[in-house]
Amino acid sequence: MDLLATYSIIAFVAYLGATLAVITRLFHPQGPNQLLVLLIGCGAIVAHTLGVSQQMFFNDEINFSLPYVISLVSLIITMTITAVATRYKVNLLLPVIYGFAGIWQLLLVFVPGGGEIPLAAEKGLLISHITLALLAYCVLVIATLYAFQVAYINFKLKSKNLAAVNQLPPLMQVENQLFLILAIGTFCLFTSEISGFVFLDNFFAKDKLHKTVLSLVALVIYMVTLFGHYKRGWRGHKVLILTICATSLLTLSYFGSRFVKEFLLS
Repeated sequence: MDLLATYSIIAFVAYLGATLAVITRLFHPQGPNQLLVLLIGCGAIVAHTLGVSQQMFFNDEINFSLPYVISLVSLIITMTITAVATRYKVNLLLPVIYGFAGIWQLLLVFVPGGGEIPLAAEKGLLISHITLALLAYCVLVIATLYAFQVAYINFKLKSKNLAAVNQLPPLMQVENQLFLILAIGTFCLFTSEISGFVFLDNFFAKDKLHKTVLSLVALVIYMVTLFGHYKRGWRGHKVLILTICATSLLTLSYFGSRFVKEFLLS
């Protein structure tokens, strides 16, 4: 077994342990053992980070093939939510992000890549644009997860099922965090689109036009959502549906054509 597979398996087992540690005590009166969950989660993150470094960075090049990009995105999201969990209750989010990251690490053992797409490290502007785009995507995925959490807490409060929200944060706190994260992600996405328009010659090329259009439509939906919240008081399911639609379009923009090229047509 090579080193990369070893890191992936260790990360999978640790993520699985952290997920079970949350799920098995999610509705317990005292909630999950936060220290145990975070210790196991941090162990998984360390192995995941070592694996990403092996996957993506070698011989002064960066490998942006789709499986490794997804692994990097899941790592960034996992690290962020884990850091948030040290201060706030995010028990609904931890099983989702740990579960996805763990499953993807296991898949990488059997599907180690869909073809290498090396990117020379000296292409600074392109790398900066891609980094900003991935950062925006990660933040907006986190915002979407928060929207699910807001909808769940709101539903349980309306049904007067207080036992189900004892170990969850207050609704207003989560909602305020949601729109702060959504605003940051929207700004990052807007900046990414501007940098692509200014610095990339092929931003509106025919083979990339669908990506540009989809990401711009997603940006408009995010901006409309923020406007609707702050000016019209939108919240709850309306915000959830809009963020799901925008994030789905952004995912299709970033990964849809690459999935077809790297897996279906390879």
